[in-house]
Amino acid sequence: MKNRTLLVVVLSMLSFSSLATAAQAEASYKNDVVPIIHDYCLNCHEPGGKGYEKSGLNMTTYESLMKGTKFGAVIKPGDSFTSILIQVIEGRVHASIKMPYGMNGGLAKDKIEILKKWVNQGAKDN
Repeated sequence: MKNRTLLVVVLSMLSFSSLATAAQAEASYKNDVVPIIHDYCLNCHEPGGKGYEKSGLNMTTYESLMKGTKFGAVIKPGDSFTSILIQVIEGRVHASIKMPYGMNGGLAKDKIEILKKWVNQGAKDN
């Protein structure tokens, strides 16, 4: 009976460890963030787009994204809560600037979580 209990405890610990590792896996700009930007942001936030013309936010490259808008940076590496990009995506700002603009229901929660994770992990160019 003691061996069986020990086995259950060890297996439980291994399962928890695997889940924790998966949850902490590093978010990749290239593999995780760029596809979201491509699908939901670039139609407005590239030179010639309405969002670019209004804000100056060019999301075509990592460098231009990190540069931010004509008003300042939109990403604070390590802090998704105060990053303007996350605030506008989550709708924590005036409704007129909730992004993606005109998208009913907004960006899916799983995509928001990817962006938040990337920012919280330092918003690396990886």
